[in-house]
Amino acid sequence: QVQLVESGGGLVQTGGSLRLSCAASERTFSRYTMGWFRRTPGKERDIVAVITSSGSTIYYADSVKGRFTISRDNAKNTVYLQMNNLKPEDTAAYYCAADRHDLGSQSSRSYEYWGQGTQVTVSS
Repeated sequence: QVQLVESGGGLVQTGGSLRLSCAASERTFSRYTMGWFRRTPGKERDIVAVITSSGSTIYYADSVKGRFTISRDNAKNTVYLQMNNLKPEDTAAYYCAADRHDLGSQSSRSYEYWGQGTQVTVSS
């Protein structure tokens, strides 16, 4: 069972930046696709970004392209989400997730392991 722990959320003004981190408990992390998702109250969990195990395939939701960057450090069992030029509509709970089949999927159903989430609030 892989445990994922997110950190780095907080309150930031419009146009500001935050860097989210997600630390995995096991070295098998290096074989997993990792995804960042977000959810606002009353809505489904939406994909934000995905990175495959080798980093060769990366996906971004249209709403964050050019502003967010996903990366990973397999030596540290950690995936990151650098968020720049934040907007109020980015306000959400952000979750990292791991897919042990390394599918590079944008669907939350493909991910077996989830973190507890970290809140990001962007004030206008």
